[in-house]
Amino acid sequence: MDIEGLRKYCLSFPHTTENVQWGCDLCFKVDGKLFAVAPMEVAPVRLSFKCSPESFAELCEREGIRPAPYMARAQWVALEQLTTVPDGELRELLAESYRLVFERLPKKRRTELESKRASRRGKKKPLKARSTRVGRKG
Repeated sequence: MDIEGLRKYCLSFPHTTENVQWGCDLCFKVDGKLFAVAPMEVAPVRLSFKCSPESFAELCEREGIRPAPYMARAQWVALEQLTTVPDGELRELLAESYRLVFERLPKKRRTELESKRASRRGKKKPLKARSTRVGRKG
């Protein structure tokens, strides 16, 4: 997966925003809480994200994956390359990261976000009035 594919996939999650922080890090957030970070300049790691305590231990045993600097205590891992894991597995790991962060939001806030999403899906676009041609001969 390349950085553009990563962007598209992360932004497909509900309520996700992106911004650049700390100079050159592309950050993906749900309701202001980080779930993935990808440096946009050359760096020792290409992607960091949250995972469960079980996944953290398993992933850190694999080559090319290590505890994320400054975030390992919160069970974040860092990939040395975007190709360290296959694309399908990376998608699953990012979805899990999003889910873990979303579930840590206060219940009231999760409910608000989910109801906003449901109301957007339920809205139908108003029909546009059609112009009629009256009296046209021809």
